[in-house]
Amino acid sequence: MVLAMVDASLAEIQSLREQLAAAREVAAEVARIKAINADLEARNALLELQNEKMRRALYGQRSERSRQLIDQMELAFEECEAAASEDEVFAALAAASTNVAPFERKRPARKPLPDHLPRERVVISAPEACPCCGSDRLCKLGEDITETLEVIPRQWKVVQTVREKFSCRDCEKITQPPAPFHVTPRGLFGPSFLAMLLFEKFGAHQPLNRQRDRYAREGVELSLSTLADQVGACTAALMPLYRLIEAHVLAAERLHGDDTTVPVLAKTKTDTGRIWTYVRDDQPFGGPAPPAAIFHYSRDRRGEHPVSHLRSWTGILQADAYAGYNALFRADRIPAPLTRALCWSHARRYFFELADLDTQLKKRRKKAPVISPIAVEAVHRIDAIFDIERAINGRSADERLAARQEHSAKPVADLEAWLRDNRSKLSKSSPVAEPIDYMLKAWPAFTAFLDDGRICLSNNAAERALRGIALGRKSWLFAGSDRGGQRTAFMLSLIATAKLNDVDPQAWLADVLGRIAEIPQSQLADLLPWNWRPAQIQRQAA
Repeated sequence: MVLAMVDASLAEIQSLREQLAAAREVAAEVARIKAINADLEARNALLELQNEKMRRALYGQRSERSRQLIDQMELAFEECEAAASEDEVFAALAAASTNVAPFERKRPARKPLPDHLPRERVVISAPEACPCCGSDRLCKLGEDITETLEVIPRQWKVVQTVREKFSCRDCEKITQPPAPFHVTPRGLFGPSFLAMLLFEKFGAHQPLNRQRDRYAREGVELSLSTLADQVGACTAALMPLYRLIEAHVLAAERLHGDDTTVPVLAKTKTDTGRIWTYVRDDQPFGGPAPPAAIFHYSRDRRGEHPVSHLRSWTGILQADAYAGYNALFRADRIPAPLTRALCWSHARRYFFELADLDTQLKKRRKKAPVISPIAVEAVHRIDAIFDIERAINGRSADERLAARQEHSAKPVADLEAWLRDNRSKLSKSSPVAEPIDYMLKAWPAFTAFLDDGRICLSNNAAERALRGIALGRKSWLFAGSDRGGQRTAFMLSLIATAKLNDVDPQAWLADVLGRIAEIPQSQLADLLPWNWRPAQIQRQAA
């Protein structure tokens, strides 16, 4: 009886193993098909770009409009190429433990690196004895050289990694050190160059076609497809760090949330997509957790997106009064409703626009400006509450709560009574009635900070995180595709988190890209910005 049960259990385990193997093969095949489709899209985009360039070279007019159209097509091709490279890496990873043949993209033969660049030889030391038989009678047969394009600020160089070959005089076994690790497949670029490429594109908002032109002026000609290929490969390599940052952010008790527009290239126009951010910043209430931020992209601003982003998170959400967040505060939400905290800076801004002379002059133009005395008084009252907050910023949550109960509760109550009294005297068409209604309709969410010391008075942490996107829109004009928007959100998460922890994003990316493939999975957290120590400093400490 016991043997029969054991046999049945073993058979069930074997069946589960076979099912798991079959599922892995299906997943690998799906990843392979996805990579093939992405490769075909990239090829199609390249052919369209080449055709348009030839057509304009033969028949087109030399105008700024023509150059802008070519730039648009180059940006679309850049996104397709990066997506294809990224899918190729994921397909290779999925096929590693299965019988599915990995997909490898066909690429044109690359040009050799420029001869005028200085060469730096890095020789991997040969073994002192034959690893096969232990003999020390080794003679050099030759060497293999791997050239990697690397960059020093304002100076280019090619690093030659030499792997010498030796043969044993006794057993004639050939010995050679293993090939060095490269950040991306085919290993043409070093980590410092890749970090510069990524930061210039996503941190300094310089599209790849502009970077390509700048490199060409410096004597290094690189194709747009090559640069986009490296962006996609780096995105796949850095994915584990993004997952760790995301888990850290969603482990917070309180988050700042906000979103901003991002134009997305469409067939005949640009659509308006959204970039969402969620920032963890515990420093205002003395929390020990390091700050971090994650970004998400969506094609529209429907409320289903923040619901999906925070589907398993519970805590305090500080945001504006956007109705799309309302589903997160419902009592029947699973696992639990979020606590709503609104931003006093938003409310103050509406009053300030009615109290600011310059703003009124811009809005009314030829008409005489109208300054609302109620708006002026509201700004003064809100500023007094902010003054109290500045004095307790950085203290523990309990200390902040006690100070608010002592100093802020009465000014807030007086403000509410004053707003309700003035609102009863205003007509619906009064300009100042709208900001008053904005506050009074959600007054419990505005006053939530009086009951919880962790809540901030403003949502400025999220707005600061989105400031770079607002500046970048003037430079890169639009995202090339939905995949491009998602990739932008991915890289902004890494760069913004590094900045929040006072870490140079480019230096951090260069060090991480050089170490991430060789570091054990259990030590990946050491590469996070708040734990990061450059490899050089670690070697000196050792």
